[in-house]
Amino acid sequence: MKVFLKKISEELGIRESQVAATAALLEEGGTVPFIARYRKERTGELDEVQIGTVRDRLEQLQELEKRREAIKKSIREQEKLTPELEAKIDKANTLSELEDIYLPYKPKRKTKASVAREKGLEPLASVIYDQGAIIPAEEAKSFNDNEKGVTNIEEALQGARDIIAEWINENAEIRSEMRELFNREALVKCKVIKGKEEEGQKYKNYFDWEEQLKKVPSHRMLAMRRGEKEMFLTIDICPEESQALDILETAVIRRENDAAEHVRQAIKDCYRRLMKPSMETVARLGSKRKADEEAINVFKENLQHLLLSAPLGQKNTLAIDPGFRTGCKVVCLDAQGKLLEHTAIYPNEPQRKMAESAAVIQHMVEKHKISAIAIGNGTASRETEKFVKSIGLPKDVLVVMVNESGASIYSASGTAREEFPDYDVTVRGAVSIGRRLMDPLAELVKIDPKSIGVGQYQHDVDQNMLKKSLDDTVISCVNAVGVELNTASKEVLSYVSGLGPSLARNIVDYRNENGPFSDRKALKNVPRLGDKAFEQAAGFLRIRSAKNPLDASAVHPESYHVVEQMAHDLNASIGQLIKDSGVRRNIELKKYVNETVGLPTLQDILNELEKPGRDPRDTYEAVEFLEGVNTLEDLKAGMQMQGVVTNITNFGAFVDIGVHQDGLVHLSHIADQYVDNPADFLKVQQKVNVTVIDVDIPRKRISLSMKPDPFGQNPKKRQPSGKKNQTKQKSGQKDMGFEDKLAMLKGKFR
Repeated sequence: MKVFLKKISEELGIRESQVAATAALLEEGGTVPFIARYRKERTGELDEVQIGTVRDRLEQLQELEKRREAIKKSIREQEKLTPELEAKIDKANTLSELEDIYLPYKPKRKTKASVAREKGLEPLASVIYDQGAIIPAEEAKSFNDNEKGVTNIEEALQGARDIIAEWINENAEIRSEMRELFNREALVKCKVIKGKEEEGQKYKNYFDWEEQLKKVPSHRMLAMRRGEKEMFLTIDICPEESQALDILETAVIRRENDAAEHVRQAIKDCYRRLMKPSMETVARLGSKRKADEEAINVFKENLQHLLLSAPLGQKNTLAIDPGFRTGCKVVCLDAQGKLLEHTAIYPNEPQRKMAESAAVIQHMVEKHKISAIAIGNGTASRETEKFVKSIGLPKDVLVVMVNESGASIYSASGTAREEFPDYDVTVRGAVSIGRRLMDPLAELVKIDPKSIGVGQYQHDVDQNMLKKSLDDTVISCVNAVGVELNTASKEVLSYVSGLGPSLARNIVDYRNENGPFSDRKALKNVPRLGDKAFEQAAGFLRIRSAKNPLDASAVHPESYHVVEQMAHDLNASIGQLIKDSGVRRNIELKKYVNETVGLPTLQDILNELEKPGRDPRDTYEAVEFLEGVNTLEDLKAGMQMQGVVTNITNFGAFVDIGVHQDGLVHLSHIADQYVDNPADFLKVQQKVNVTVIDVDIPRKRISLSMKPDPFGQNPKKRQPSGKKNQTKQKSGQKDMGFEDKLAMLKGKFR
């Protein structure tokens, strides 16, 4: 473990003591949010990202150590583990190095070399491999033995070359050098399978594609791999063969004679039959893992911004799931999201019952004192929005378009059926639309993150890695915001530090049977919720109506005594500490430092007293779509309009402009400067101003720009053509057609 701690310390550039403390806290059952928020003194104020990295790297190194021990055990059982070999195994820092060392000792199926050995040809291979002044054909005569299956001299020489090829392939130093060559010089060569040109049109940009492996962006690698999986493309990953053969010959050829010529033949066979396929497999796995990590990081960032997007708050809300023929499903929710009433209206084609529908909406708004109307942004959304805004509702009633991605998934889920057993999917979907306006985080955690519509190739990446990463993101967001204990669903509670699905259900069951929690201490009455779970969870749970105001804050119960001492020393109540900034200014933090509570925790406490239970999310601000622009047919090049970012990828951002089809702002049109990563400029749910560049109605493609001068009409802002082309090549923006970029997101378009 000591070696692990030192290695992680060096990799992350943090003190070994910080790594050790983090490892100990994780071993004790601490969660990442809890350690980051409430154990700053012990970790030296490491943040969630650093703590999560320490956790993941420890797991990787522990897996590496398990493999190391398994390899040593296998070689030991073969009675071939020398002190020198064991030291070599112990020095290996990566799984690839370990496997290279183990390769000569790894139990094998029948190979050409093993067959040659059975025929007694290993001595011949040795004498040829030494490259002495011999005549190989003469040496081979003595191995021409029909009884052993060697029928002629050439067969003996071929068997010897097979053995030499395997020796070269199993040389750890040579494999290491070859791996470096693949990492440095490998090319990805992608071609269409003959006869699949028409059927595989969506991959046409890769029909004859070549690029350095190290420069392939994640979305392109995943696109090519998908095309290969669907049997439209073939992918070959390797450097130029001459480069590989040069490395092998330099490592193996020592003289120029007849024996060396046979070794050269073995080298070519080794590379083509053994080493290239092996190295290509490693390169494929490595590039896939890298692409997965990049795609998952994009997904994580998008999901985080979506979950932390501004909530409308606790307001009585009317929600509409719009439609044409089947009508619009309407629900009314109270400030806590409880379903009060539901019905259906038919204001759109073909029924056009506008007067009756208007009367229903007006009645419900008045009856339930509605503050906001949420309209799903699917089919008939703009028509329904136009209708609602035309019926003369009070001006203080906010009408908002809400992204409904995943609402249908939720409405058919077990969670929705359990919550609304007596209602059909249309009612459940409308409820989800309304609730995600009130509190996106609380509602979206009920949906599999992969179904929310902010991912990139989420179905192609490693699913275990994806799930772990997205779970970490959801947990981080839920705990950053805090959870109201007496109203939270079990889905939200399950993401609270230290709880999980089982304890979350127990909390809800206890709450239903015994009424709301009066204070945080009452959590300990919940079945199976022990001291450790209480320690991890309590600080992230809020009780707004509690007698002790600290129960509504992020101050952990373990620190209540500190606040009580502060109040006592200032001859004030805790309530006065919270309400009166003048009183708080008299607090001398250093006075309360002790062995377990340091200045970081004390500063957090003081910040929390200034604004207890504060929500870190922004204040809600509605997006105003352009009036009269409801469909693709209404769009014209040059139109300037407002939109909201719905997804960010490596090649650009998708923006909802209110026409049922998201447009793409390619990264070359995000800013008047070079853009390498769209996430550096944009985030999901951000309001943006865009200009329509192009509309392809048959393909349902919209091209947008955020540049002030997207058409280059201002000579001062034009870029010289040479520089522009260089920029495109540098950023990889020249290689793909617009429609192919749009096609990359599975299920993205409604």
